[in-house]
Amino acid sequence: QLQASGGGLVQAGGSLRLSCAASGRTFSSYAMGWFRQAPGKEREFVAAISWSGGSTYYAESVKGRFTISRDNAKNTVYLQMNSLKPEDTAVYYCAAEPNNILTSRVSMYDYWGQGTEVTVSS
Repeated sequence: QLQASGGGLVQAGGSLRLSCAASGRTFSSYAMGWFRQAPGKEREFVAAISWSGGSTYYAESVKGRFTISRDNAKNTVYLQMNSLKPEDTAVYYCAAEPNNILTSRVSMYDYWGQGTEVTVSS
């Protein structure tokens, strides 16, 4: 129901835009989040956005470099990633939170996409 795409290989300092398209149901009333998981590490929060797009929340490690946005008409959430660093290398997942709460807690999100891989070379 959530399909993440847009990952790839990029050099440090480069940019990528991830997309998360919903199908089968609408998530326009849900908060949406992006998480990432590097090899051997736990899944960590990256960014979240309210259902209206009016509120956003970022992990300190990406603040000022990443921008989350959404287009409810297209049932799609985006993550624009600029000034990428090798430590941003991970599989990125999108997720939906049903109560419109901007949270970093993995357990609060009910629906998860399959992930898209981002590799940043130094």
